[in-house]
Amino acid sequence: MSTFPKILITGATGSVGSALTQQLAQRGIPFRALVRSEKEALATLPGVEVVRGDFNDPASLARALQGIERAFLLTSSSEQAEQQQLTFVTEARRVGVQHLVKLSQLAADLHSPVRFLRYHAVVEEAIRETGLTYTFLRPNLFMQGLLGFRSSIAQQGLFFAAIGDAKISLIDVHDIAAVAVEALTGEGHTGKTYTLTGSEALSHSEIAQQLSAVLHKPVHFQEVSPELMREALRSIGFPEWQAEGLVEDYAHYSRNEAAMVTHTVREVTGQAARTFQAFAQEFAPLFRK
Repeated sequence: MSTFPKILITGATGSVGSALTQQLAQRGIPFRALVRSEKEALATLPGVEVVRGDFNDPASLARALQGIERAFLLTSSSEQAEQQQLTFVTEARRVGVQHLVKLSQLAADLHSPVRFLRYHAVVEEAIRETGLTYTFLRPNLFMQGLLGFRSSIAQQGLFFAAIGDAKISLIDVHDIAAVAVEALTGEGHTGKTYTLTGSEALSHSEIAQQLSAVLHKPVHFQEVSPELMREALRSIGFPEWQAEGLVEDYAHYSRNEAAMVTHTVREVTGQAARTFQAFAQEFAPLFRK
């Protein structure tokens, strides 16, 4: 096997990116990681070729993409995400990248009322128009997103959202990463759009019940209005654009538009998607602190 990286991973130090880089490293697959801070990346990605780049600097993206055949596209959630990803797509095409694996979102649609789903659809369409081969990964809500409530669950036995009794087929980021590994290294994924879900659809009340059983203490879900959810997100530091977007996301969830269960994780990786119970057991110490 060649030790020269032909794969570029963006978002390498984030939730999905960290799981992806770990799985690639475990399989001995060389890759290059695009990072904003080389010092931080070298601490978390020992032995990996890292290159500093900025999605707002096309020249730095072009340098990072030199010699790359396949790239994983993921940016931080921000008001600039759409334009940043479009810039990356333009540079990838210009320097001769062959295949893009884009992390999108379940139900991405140009006409969606949810801004996140619209911007992902815009970027997907731009990739199609380049003529590059691609794989789109459209995961549902991340199980790891619940870690944002770890303090309130640990201290008050409580978490909240504006979602009612609707169910969501949450997915573990490690399952998303496992599908990304296959799309980046295997055959048969060209032109595919993979809708990725967990193995079951749960309401937030059912999530609370499972957490209670694993943590051996009462955990409750509290329904709140969209307005209260928006204010709570702002109060803990979410910027306006993202807070508004998350409220739109949860309105989408509350309409039971994210309750479907697919078996794509098993079909692509050969392993069933992780259960929420398994996730809760792994992260139980964090929910107890």
